[in-house]
Amino acid sequence: MYYKEAIAMTLKELKQHQGLGNTWQGIEKTPGVCGGDARIASTRIPIWVLVEALRLGYSDHDLLKSYPTICASDLANAWAYAQAYPDEIECAIQRNEVA
Repeated sequence: MYYKEAIAMTLKELKQHQGLGNTWQGIEKTPGVCGGDARIASTRIPIWVLVEALRLGYSDHDLLKSYPTICASDLANAWAYAQAYPDEIECAIQRNEVA
């Protein structure tokens, strides 16, 4: 899929195109890694951690400085995933606040 085509898709269409599981570009879920939570591919940085940092006032620039192994496209993928699966992200945040 080309970038312009992805931009033109609605979020619902993108979710249907991407499917579930490990097919979301730049996002992985692996049992036993980061509790199986969605994370930036090839890292141990869960999406919920980035979302929580954003809520606490961190900017994308701050996050890129704090996590030098990721790039702006990783954050874009993370924000798109979080928008597509808000209940999953919120559940992970709540679960980890208790831990």
